Amino acid sequence: MKLKGSFDAKRLRPREPRNWGARIAAGLSALIATLGVLLAMAGVSGLLGNYAALADLNTNRPLASIVALVGLLLLYLGVRLWRRSRIRLRRGRELNMSPHLMKKHD
Repeated sequence: MKLKGSFDAKRLRPREPRNWGARIAAGLSALIATLGVLLAMAGVSGLLGNYAALADLNTNRPLASIVALVGLLLLYLGVRLWRRSRIRLRRGRELNMSPHLMKKHD
């Protein structure tokens, strides 16, 4: 069969809806993880002391440990949310088949 120049195979496939919600969630979770890293670094540097810029954290050890723990918690939460949103972004390209119908990769 001869193909004409105006034939486009992409028109035969249905368009998938854009997944902007997952993209926005991935961006926000990356920001949360970045904030967590910064808070954890500030808390650890406050626990170590000797930094003039962190005078309040140098004198108050419980506050520095709380800031470090909150930073680690935000980092963990941001990474978890980022991974879930990346899975949601990639899920649309997979086949919707039952697992028992797929090939076994032993």
